[in-house]
Amino acid sequence: MTDQVAASEFDPAGADRPGKVIAVHLNYPSRIAQRGRAPEQPSYFLKPSTSVAAGGGSIERPAGTELLAFEGEIALVIGTAARNVDRDTAWSHVSAVTAANDFGVYELRYADKGSNLRAKGGDGFTPLGPVLIDAATIDPAALRVRTWVDDVLVQEDRTDKLAFPFDQLIADLSELITLEPGDVILTGTPAGSSVVEPGRTVEVEVDAPEAPGCPSSGRLITRVVEGVITPGRHGAGPKVDDRQRIEAWGSRAAAGLPPEPESFELTDELRDALLSVSVATLSAQLRKHGLDTVTIDGVAPLRPGQKMVGRARTLRFVPHREDLFASHGGGFNAQKRAFDGLRPGDVLVIEARGEATSGTVGDILALRAQVLGAAGIVTDGGVRDSVAVRDLRIPVYAKGSHPAVLGRRHVPWDVDVTVACGGATVQPGDVLVGDTDGVLVIPPDYVAKVAAAARAQEDEESFITEQVAAGASVDGLYPMNSQWQQRYSQSTASTRERS
Repeated sequence: MTDQVAASEFDPAGADRPGKVIAVHLNYPSRIAQRGRAPEQPSYFLKPSTSVAAGGGSIERPAGTELLAFEGEIALVIGTAARNVDRDTAWSHVSAVTAANDFGVYELRYADKGSNLRAKGGDGFTPLGPVLIDAATIDPAALRVRTWVDDVLVQEDRTDKLAFPFDQLIADLSELITLEPGDVILTGTPAGSSVVEPGRTVEVEVDAPEAPGCPSSGRLITRVVEGVITPGRHGAGPKVDDRQRIEAWGSRAAAGLPPEPESFELTDELRDALLSVSVATLSAQLRKHGLDTVTIDGVAPLRPGQKMVGRARTLRFVPHREDLFASHGGGFNAQKRAFDGLRPGDVLVIEARGEATSGTVGDILALRAQVLGAAGIVTDGGVRDSVAVRDLRIPVYAKGSHPAVLGRRHVPWDVDVTVACGGATVQPGDVLVGDTDGVLVIPPDYVAKVAAAARAQEDEESFITEQVAAGASVDGLYPMNSQWQQRYSQSTASTRERS
């Protein structure tokens, strides 16, 4: 294409190696939300020019480390010197745009306190290319960056809603230092960055989908190989803890870590006790404790007759908005993270605001939940592929079925937060019980006493049913007066003696 320049004309390993590579810490709203901290202003770190690998190739994961993480990014190549420039002229100093991968080793982050020299400055840790897109032919607010690991799309975002637009970065940096021709600015990574191991292949592409000809950087391909040198022979060596694992992988579940210790455990005994009684009986017992707003209203089982008991994990959708769906709807978004992070015995509760004119789960994600051992799915929205979902073993409760995809009404937003589903508040760790009548939320502190009381209530009601079937009047029997209570006690004592 006429608006692209062959990578050989920009050879970072030769005379055209950039004088400096400047990287932004946080910029994409999706990544900011994932990190849980919102920067007021842009902040930067420098990467050595020797870290640049033109066109990709291979990267060594240092021996003795496990947390080599990729970060697909858009790289800006400076064309003319910029010093104290204004934002309205800043873009004119950019000659080209291309793909970058800002690799880093999380075990070494502690040693640099944010400078990232040890973590991100190694040889080959900044692949660039393979094709340069002429900056004069594109709108900097209409670019897209995508990342694949072994051909699976894991990152996708656009530049229309960046925290710090490119012109601001250039103007801000030019107040501090002179940006010289050939310098490279890495502009941040979206959500979805994670760990890659030797044998994996990472590909990054930057394009301008709305521009004539859809100019593209092409795929920047990097293969991960095992290194032979362990860092730290003459200085700081690798250190790893669970916090670094969680940040590197993107979540506790993705890192393969067990859940945080909990004071309440849903034991097999408690689970069996809850399965042995009806939701209606449990609801009556909760009401005796003052809990009368713990039913998830408006949902029904796709397959009546199934029972469900498990601990709540949560997923929250917000109403559809085009810019937010562009930044949060693609790649390994909150919906996919929620399903992929389920553990045996979990019930995924989805807040969809009662909006059932779009799917919130389909057959593939429901199957993923089943394979992971989840105990159920509850959504106050719609289900796609409802026949296929119904035929799975996993219990699914929904407001209805609908063929439309997620983006018609929803944006996947948060996981493992307090949600509202069917008019009930659900917190991660609450116990969900479902049967044909519906779904009930039980706070952990109430589970044991409510389960025991519900079992006792159903034993009493079985006795009452037997008496009514034998012709007894319900007057004084339902509920039982003192005379009937005495007869019931005698009956249960006799049963115990026989057993």
